[in-house]
Order: sequence, then C-alpha cells, then structure tokens
Amino acid sequence: MLAIQNTLVSLDLLERHFVCDLNACKGACCVKGDAGAPLTDEEINLLEEIIDDILPYLDEEGKAMIAKKGVFEIDVDGDKGTSLLENGRCAYALVDASGLVSCGIEKAEKAGDITFKKPISCHLYPVRITEYKEYDAVNYNQWSICKPACDCGAKLNVPLFKFLKEALTRKYGNEWYEELEMIDQLRNAEDKK
Repeated sequence: MLAIQNTLVSLDLLERHFVCDLNACKGACCVKGDAGAPLTDEEINLLEEIIDDILPYLDEEGKAMIAKKGVFEIDVDGDKGTSLLENGRCAYALVDASGLVSCGIEKAEKAGDITFKKPISCHLYPVRITEYKEYDAVNYNQWSICKPACDCGAKLNVPLFKFLKEALTRKYGNEWYEELEMIDQLRNAEDKK
C-alpha cells in the first residue's frame, strides 16, 4: 500500500495493466452485478436536480424504473447506488442493437445538457474507494468480466492508474495524481538498478 495525502493506495494501481475493451466486454459492468453503481449523497442530490435533463437520453425501461424507484436505490447492504432494472441493468445504461452498453448520463454531458460526467464510482471503475474516517482506501476490484481490459492494457503496456488518470484526478486532484506518478517513476527507476 502507498500512503498519498489522505489515501492508502493499493500497489495494484501501479502493477496491473488495464484499458477498457468495449468491443470485447460490451460494457458488462453496467449490466452485471448485484447492486447499482455506488453513489455519494452529493451525487444523489445532483442527479435529483438534473434528472429532467438526463431522461431524454434514457430508454423507456430506464425512465420507468427511475419514475418508480427514483434516481437511486438502497441495496441489501444498505448502500446507495444507481437504480437497477429487474434484469440487473443500470437504469441509466442503454444497450444498442449490437449489445454495446453506453451511459445516458454521459450522453447528456457530451451533448452539453449537463456538466456532470457520470458517478465517480463509474468513472473510476475498476478502482473502488472505501471511505474511512481518517483516510480513503483506493483498491483495484478484480472481476472476470474485465479480463479483456486487463489483456488490452497488458498488450498496450498501460498501467491501471494511467488509464484512470482523468477519473483519479477528478476525485483527488492534480497534486495527488502527480505524487502517484512520481512514486511509479521512482519504483521503475529502482527496478532498473
């Protein structure tokens, strides 16, 4: 583990390779699993404010589920996450004719209708953050559906933290990311000795 500011970071972020390969996985992380994407209270409040701007980008099933459950739901563990359809798909996820999944929130942001890209837990995936009183634990969440992304990252030699640069910077800021990058450079220099 690495201590950076108020975080403890798993070495997996430096040692694992990862680049999403949507052609291989089709965005399975948005349709599989036993709970929706984790949401912060701040994100829930924001989604409630901007849901009318997101709804035009969702399919009828997603709209109906959000009308029924709201912008979030509480899972069996008591955690708040995106609302899910009966089949387990995120209510904000869209599936095209080829089976490729995209995000309605992200589509609304790209169109300029909102400034919120998507929940930070989605942006950071496959990294998951557990917040404790004194620090955040920043860990890699290994899941078999991401094997194509691991293979692609290894082929392209892209460490997980570099793939997630935008998301990690969004969460913790430039200074935090630069410190992580510096640690990686020092570790690589030591390995070459």
